[in-house]
Amino acid sequence: MLLKFYNHAVPARLVWGDQETIWTLSWGALTARPSARILSLSKPKKDFSKYECRCRPVIGGRPPLAKFGYPSERLLRLAEPKKYLPAYLKQRARESPEWPVSLAARNCNASQRILELAQPKGLHPDFMPAREVSRSPQKAIVSTRTIELSKPKQLHANYVPLRDPEWPVTEAAKHAVATPRVLELAQPSTRSHMGLTTLNPDAFRVKETAMKAACSPRLQELARPIQR
Repeated sequence: MLLKFYNHAVPARLVWGDQETIWTLSWGALTARPSARILSLSKPKKDFSKYECRCRPVIGGRPPLAKFGYPSERLLRLAEPKKYLPAYLKQRARESPEWPVSLAARNCNASQRILELAQPKGLHPDFMPAREVSRSPQKAIVSTRTIELSKPKQLHANYVPLRDPEWPVTEAAKHAVATPRVLELAQPSTRSHMGLTTLNPDAFRVKETAMKAACSPRLQELARPIQR
């Protein structure tokens, strides 16, 4: 009797399709009653597609027969493509895909010179097609002189390749202390603003003392290119 009452009191187990829920639902969640707000939020959104069909029909679709109307003569005349004017057909460029051919050009007879020019270009009289190599050249033995001439040209014994733009810095250069003269030469040249320089035509004029200066033997030695 107690077992029969238990079967009537406990409802059947909920089955969600062919899968089970992540966790078991409590008895309170199964017997809970939703509020008015939850019922309001659970209503599906209205379908406005029937209103959109009136103002924006589907491309390629046809209206219903009840609303179908034949176009007027004005619409049929406006739907015709625009035709080219005869003056435009005579003046437009030759590369146009459409070009009217006159009746005289259709019925004309080509002269002997035109027929001669229409012939495709022939091969040169001395042209020789590819021929099969005989067996004797295939078995020929190359001489020592031919092997020597086939070798690529070697570089000169004193040739020095270009120096790599990246080379390791020595320890002495890393710990070197710059002299006051080097620090003075390392300062950038101070020049006035370009807006003011354009107004001064003598901004980059060479001084008279620099033009009359005599080059020392040491500068001449340093000005010579490196011999490689």
